[in-house]
Amino acid sequence: MPEDKSSVATKRLNQVSAHLSAQRLPPDYADVRSQISTLRKIAATPDINRRGYIRQKQAGKLWVRERLEELLDRDSFQEIGSLSGTVTWEQTGPMQEKPVSFVPSNNVQGMGKLRGRRVLLTADDFSLRSGHADGATAGKTIYLEKLALALKLPVVKLVDGSSGGGSVTTIRKEGWSYLPHVSMYKHVVDQLNQGIPNLGAVVGPAIGLGAARVVSCHFSVMAADVGSLFNAGPEVVKGATFEEGLDFQSLGGPLIHCTNGTIDNLAANEVECYEQIRTVLGFLPNCGREAPPVVASDDPEDREDEALRQIIPRRQARMYNPRTIITSVVDRDSWFEIGALWGRTAIGGLARLGGRPIGVVSLDCEVNSGALDAAGSQKLTRLLKLCDVMNLPVLQFIDVPGYAIGTAAERTATMRWGVELAKAYNSTTMPMFNVITRRVYGVAGGIMIGARDPVMQVAWPSGQWGSLPLEGGIEVAHRHELREAEKEGRKAERYQELDEEYRRLMNPVRTANAFGIEEIIDPKDTRKVCCAWARHAYKVMIPERLADRAAGRIQPVFS
Repeated sequence: MPEDKSSVATKRLNQVSAHLSAQRLPPDYADVRSQISTLRKIAATPDINRRGYIRQKQAGKLWVRERLEELLDRDSFQEIGSLSGTVTWEQTGPMQEKPVSFVPSNNVQGMGKLRGRRVLLTADDFSLRSGHADGATAGKTIYLEKLALALKLPVVKLVDGSSGGGSVTTIRKEGWSYLPHVSMYKHVVDQLNQGIPNLGAVVGPAIGLGAARVVSCHFSVMAADVGSLFNAGPEVVKGATFEEGLDFQSLGGPLIHCTNGTIDNLAANEVECYEQIRTVLGFLPNCGREAPPVVASDDPEDREDEALRQIIPRRQARMYNPRTIITSVVDRDSWFEIGALWGRTAIGGLARLGGRPIGVVSLDCEVNSGALDAAGSQKLTRLLKLCDVMNLPVLQFIDVPGYAIGTAAERTATMRWGVELAKAYNSTTMPMFNVITRRVYGVAGGIMIGARDPVMQVAWPSGQWGSLPLEGGIEVAHRHELREAEKEGRKAERYQELDEEYRRLMNPVRTANAFGIEEIIDPKDTRKVCCAWARHAYKVMIPERLADRAAGRIQPVFS
């Protein structure tokens, strides 16, 4: 049945009215752009009356946006998810509204530059629900982790809170309890193994998931004045273990976690944390498909240091500072130590030779004579894996009397972790060069120098090696003979004779005569020799390695 004229007229009038109403909206979308501008302005302006912000400042911490300004190159930050959060809207017309309040997501993410290099960044805002999941947008965190894999860009994580970890208030908000999932972790593991640098800073209490995120990084640093880390806070611990009177520092401060290997390095404050992150990134590629960045160096590669001739004492029981050797050989001011406060029998870090980044391994004879203990083995294992995924050649200064011995060594599972170190040496494939400065003894010595075939190494005139050090070794090998000499009152005399004979036979030149050591060099020439090796490694070996990784013939693993 055809519509009457009145119905047709009404329908037409409604159509015209709707068309005219739509036309009243700005053709350049100024209303939408105004909403965006308003929300971004609110997010970028601290609410100085908010309780969380006041606590943040009272604790001596920077606000999240201040951290971005302190860390990144000026005006380089491009936020991702700048509008994510909780908005209260006020309707201003049939089709229009405006934001009247905005609580941003408590995790700020985006892209910026560190000394000109583009990086991805995620930073917790502890002033909003202490970084818990009920103040966050979970999709942002997962998106950034995926983006790092897609773009092959380093990720910097500033942790202050739980980084989106759980809170019981989520149950109340949602109306139901949930199974805990850590969906982003698979992507983190992929990044670690692909050599996409993950660098983390603890700039507040890192709790639960936040703690896991920063500890998972290739490199982590904690601010001594505001940083702490724990699985659960003091109140939860009190209810579970009945430990009372704990605060953030006594539960998980730097005196705990920067000395047990949970966190790599300690910094005095947030500013120093960020400087360490910049420094470490300067040694690393954007991903494992690239070579580490080479920089110009004004330190001559043939520079000599005659002081190295005398640094190793002739008296075997005397010690020396091995860091003096490292800083003499590598480029001036390029040495960056990792893990100086834990696993102290071992020394590890990053440096440059002729501007080329390398990893450096040494032992500290001033700590337990340099005998590798469980913590030292763990530290070196971690460093070797880091160098492997980042394509960093490794320079070793060898002076190792063997694995640590005694009841303390047995209680801490020294051999278990020593075997893990052996696995790391033999499963990694980055170029390696050894400078034997003094001792190479036992299983530990054999593992450290024997992981490459052919081995590339030189020795100093102070070198000495064997299955066991003479101290103790003579007693074991000549037990019966010394016992008989003791009956005649000649034990000390006979021991002295044996000691002198062995020391004569252990002249490193005799080893070189039998080609047991490839070459003995003048210590003053060590830098020139090491730079020549690094130059060749970057010209020939690293390009071949990159081709092998691209073809899948080698697959380094960090985690």
